[in-house]
Amino acid sequence: MMRRAQALLGGTVLALGLLSLSMKGAGGAVRGPIFGATQGGAALAAAEGHDVPASPFPFLTIPSIQALTVIEPNTLLAGSFGMGMFRSEDRGQTWTPVNDGLADRFVLSLVTMTDGTVYAGTVRGGIFRSEDGGKSWQVVNKGLKRLQVKALLATDRGLFAGTGNGVYRLNEPGGRWSMVSTGLEDILVHCLAMAKDGSLYAGTSGKGVMLLAKGTAGWERLTTGLKDHEGLRENFIRVIAIGADQAIYAGTFDGGVFRSGDSGRHWSPISRALPNDSIRGIVPTEAGLFVGTGRGVFRALDQRGEWAPVNVGLTELSIQALVSSDDG
Repeated sequence: MMRRAQALLGGTVLALGLLSLSMKGAGGAVRGPIFGATQGGAALAAAEGHDVPASPFPFLTIPSIQALTVIEPNTLLAGSFGMGMFRSEDRGQTWTPVNDGLADRFVLSLVTMTDGTVYAGTVRGGIFRSEDGGKSWQVVNKGLKRLQVKALLATDRGLFAGTGNGVYRLNEPGGRWSMVSTGLEDILVHCLAMAKDGSLYAGTSGKGVMLLAKGTAGWERLTTGLKDHEGLRENFIRVIAIGADQAIYAGTFDGGVFRSGDSGRHWSPISRALPNDSIRGIVPTEAGLFVGTGRGVFRALDQRGEWAPVNVGLTELSIQALVSSDDG
């Protein structure tokens, strides 16, 4: 089911679909909605049975949302590029700025831990932590060499950060970051994902997909089949996601989506039919695979590369982030 809503976009009044996907497929129903963010603002879930007011933000210029996280079933945080953090307690109907202690208003990544603690990665201010649902923030940068943080990953093995100097893990207590392994120094990490066996995958600028297999000491580059339309190696990975079947999906900056069924050893392109190869979000669900692109959100119809758009209600199709909620 797709709900429609109205919002301001880029300082002018336009219709912007607040995206809420609740679909059924052969694999069953999605456990919760999928939330999307666009270049001109937030495209988030409307509460069931309600339309979003004409302006969910308390000002004229709508921020460019770069990151989303779900704190509770109805509570969301949206990190913007230049206007800081916003909190919604009604599934995106209205938003309030929450920037107390957030020294850098350019937010690149967000993650919520199981205890409700939220972490935010920024362009030049490093990592900030909130223990009150985003209402206030404290810096957590001890041990980081560079403060550009593009990726945050919460796992049962702890919190990981993808930075401009490789991948770090937060050591608690003490709140100090340590590099997980050598091999990615001075490399910008855009995304992180962890398999069930504890293997860690990193999507990078310049080195493509990197793997830190459980029990190994260093990073390994995975390249077989990971080539663009011209047969050149894909060096820039923006998104990595792992499905329930442990299939791995890699989204590139301009080469589409690739899938691996053998822990990244071999890759196959699955998005040749998409109208846009700039991949901004990948969400595997029980109901199928959803991908956010520079021209909207699409759902995979099969593993052969057939896709269907799911953009009803969206007037801004430049998706910047795509996340799912485990809650109804």
